[in-house]
Amino acid sequence: MSTEVRVFTEGRVGRIVLDRPRALNSLTHGMIGAVRAALDGWAADDSVDVVVLTGEGGRGLCAGADIRAIHDDAKAGGAGSRAFFRDEYELNALIGRYPKPYVAVMDGITMGGGVGLSAHGAVRIVTERSVVAMPETRIGLVPDVGGSLLLARAPGESGTHLGLTSASMGPGDALLCGFADHFVPSAAVPALLADLAALEPAGGADAAEAVAQAVAAHARPAPPSALAGQRDWIDSCYAADTVEEIVERLLATGVQEAKEAADQLLANSPTAVKVTLAALRRARTLTSLEAALDQEYRISCAALAAPDLVEGIRAQVVDKDRNPRWSPATLAAVTPQDVARFLAPREGDELGLA
Repeated sequence: MSTEVRVFTEGRVGRIVLDRPRALNSLTHGMIGAVRAALDGWAADDSVDVVVLTGEGGRGLCAGADIRAIHDDAKAGGAGSRAFFRDEYELNALIGRYPKPYVAVMDGITMGGGVGLSAHGAVRIVTERSVVAMPETRIGLVPDVGGSLLLARAPGESGTHLGLTSASMGPGDALLCGFADHFVPSAAVPALLADLAALEPAGGADAAEAVAQAVAAHARPAPPSALAGQRDWIDSCYAADTVEEIVERLLATGVQEAKEAADQLLANSPTAVKVTLAALRRARTLTSLEAALDQEYRISCAALAAPDLVEGIRAQVVDKDRNPRWSPATLAAVTPQDVARFLAPREGDELGLA
């Protein structure tokens, strides 16, 4: 059991607290195992009716995976990261089908792996401090942990915009895009947790209804969504068939936010951006979280063997020069064959959840 996850019960509630605050609760392999063990143990435990996930430290639920560890492992061949991704994605799938109400409090920074631990749960709460994102293209990776399915199902082309640019969502955007269900002010979260702990014993639909009532008592109208007012240019520009055409449309709008989006996209890994577009378009045809996770595992394993993941993490986290040297360096140099290699089935790189 990891010392970086606190697992305990309060009344009828099973509490999981990610406790690595100096690293914004970023996930290690041990933390994945600890969360999985807790959920497995509580699934058939009649003394636990509800599970609640929170993060320690007040700055965020979880900033994602420990990407420095992935960087080091990828340089050594990536075997450890493949095992990490496998266990992480299997946990994401479990959360999506968990038999008891699973409440995730996405207070503060909730990105990448943090989204995987929260946004597939039954009850997803954001606060005024929530910053939610799938920022993988910034480091040469592709949205994973089921994030490709969430982005693909977001209204219009808003998910394509978020996935290609690595842009962040505030609470209103997270609600609009289907990453969250309820807005609860951060000051009200302790009272909500206390109310959940005080619930009377219940099971099945009764437990779910009791949780819904407790959350509703503390929920408030959501803040405005910034993305909602930008849907015209987002839906028009990102409906293009290729990334190159998306960039052309963004730059031709004359809208400042669209130009900034183009700049963000062009700063990210050209390979990751093109693979992300293909993955999101494919995800629209998928019917389950498990199928999306299978596709993501294939892509993530391919990324471990490609140069941009190590280089992107180096630039953002290791050396922090924010000057990645992508290979290939331009969108034009990334061929359809390059993209196809990330999506193609490969022996040993299949998750097999669906």
